[in-house]
Amino acid sequence: MSGAGEASPVWRPRPAEERDVPALEALIPVSVRALQAPHYSPAQMEAAIGTVFGVDRQLVRDGTYFVVEHEGRIIGCGGWSMRAALCGGDQGRDAEDPELDPRRDPARIRAFFVHPAWARRGVGRSLMAACEREISGAGFRAVAIMSTLAGEPLYASFGYRVSERCAVEMAGGMRLPVLRMDKTLSGPIQPP
Repeated sequence: MSGAGEASPVWRPRPAEERDVPALEALIPVSVRALQAPHYSPAQMEAAIGTVFGVDRQLVRDGTYFVVEHEGRIIGCGGWSMRAALCGGDQGRDAEDPELDPRRDPARIRAFFVHPAWARRGVGRSLMAACEREISGAGFRAVAIMSTLAGEPLYASFGYRVSERCAVEMAGGMRLPVLRMDKTLSGPIQPP
C-alpha cells in the first residue's frame, strides 16, 4: 500500500478470465460486508451475497468484465454488459441473457467490487473508465446501472443521474434498496 506522500498507482484493468473466478468469489463478500455496511443491514447483505452480489460468468465469457491487481492479487473488479440483466450473479440463471441492440438499448454497468483496503484509491474509477471506453467502442450511446446506495457517488462522479429508486426482491421477502442510474454518452471516451 502506498503511504502518505507517495504518488497514487496507475491502475490498469485487464479482462477477467475464468481462472479469476475463485478470487472474485472471495473478494465480493469482503467488499460487500465492509463497504455496503453503512447502507444495508447485515441480513440484507447476507441475503444478497451470491445472488445480487455475485460473479456473473457470462460477463467473463463475453470479455466485458475487468479486474485490477496489486502484486498479483485482485483488489477490484467490475464490468459492463451488452446483455439484458441489470444486476445479479449467474447463480440460478438457466440460460444466457439476450443481447442488447446498441441502436436502441443502453449498455449495462455491472458488478463493481473493491477490496476495502483499496477503497477510494482510484480502483473503481479505473474500472469505470475502461468500461465506458469499451461501451462507446461497441456502439452504445446510453448506459444504465442498477446501483447500490454505496455505489451512487462513484457513478454520479461520471455523470450518471438517478432515474428511479427501487428495490431488488430477495428470498424471504427481503428487499435491497437500489438506484437505477442512466447516462447518455456523447462521443468517444478518452483514456483516463
